[in-house]
Amino acid sequence: MTWLFFAIGLVLGSFFNVVIWRIPRGESIVFPASHCPDCGHTLSAWELIPVVSYLIQKGKCIHCSRRISWQYPVVELIAAIGFAYYASRGLTWPTLVTKLVFFSLLLVAGAIDLKHRKLPNVITIPGMVIGIVLALIGWSVPISASLLGVTISGGLLMVIVLITKGMGMGDVKFVGLIGAFIGPWPALGSIFIASLMGAVSGSIYLFITKQGRKTPIPFGPFLALGALIGSEFFL
Repeated sequence: MTWLFFAIGLVLGSFFNVVIWRIPRGESIVFPASHCPDCGHTLSAWELIPVVSYLIQKGKCIHCSRRISWQYPVVELIAAIGFAYYASRGLTWPTLVTKLVFFSLLLVAGAIDLKHRKLPNVITIPGMVIGIVLALIGWSVPISASLLGVTISGGLLMVIVLITKGMGMGDVKFVGLIGAFIGPWPALGSIFIASLMGAVSGSIYLFITKQGRKTPIPFGPFLALGALIGSEFFL
C-alpha cells in the first residue's frame, strides 16, 4: 500500500503545482488545460508524468525551450514521500485521510507563501473549516480542541502580529487552520518550532545574501514544517 500511496502522492503533487501556480494569480485550477506559462503550449499526456517528464525534457519546455521551475518535481516528490510515509504507519482510514488532507494543505500553502509571499484566503479559510468538520465527525482531535486550536493559537499569533508587525494576517489564518486540525497545545508548539527555525534560517540567509533585517522572509513554510513536527511529537 505504501507504493500505491507514493504513486497517488506523485499524481496529486502534479495537481498541487497547478494550484500553487494559479491560485495566487486568481486563475481557475480547472481551465484551461495544463500549459507552458511562457509560450502557452498545451501539455500532452506524456509531458504530464510527474518527475519523469521533467527529467526526460531536461527541465525545459519542448516547444519553446524555456526552463521549467525545479518547483514542479520537488513538490511532486515531497507529496509522494509524505503520502507514502503516512500510508506506512498503519493508521486507521479516518486518521489517514485527515493526515493526508492536513499534509496537503500545509504543502500547498507553504509553497505558495515561499513563491508568492502570500497565504491566500481561498486556502486558509476553507482549510480551517475542513479541520473543524473533520474534528466534528470524530476523525481527528475532539471538536472542543479544534475550536480552541483556532481561537487560542490564531489569537496568540494575531497579538504577536499586532505588536511586532513582522507578519501578516495570512499567517494568523494559517495558524488557525493548523489549530483546527491538531488542537491548541500542538499548534502553539508548532509556532515555537517555526519561530526557532525561522530565526535561525533567516539569520543565515540574511548573512549569506548580505541583506538587511527588514528583508521580508515568508513565515508560512516554517509554520508548515513546525505543524508537521508538532503534530507528530505533541499529539
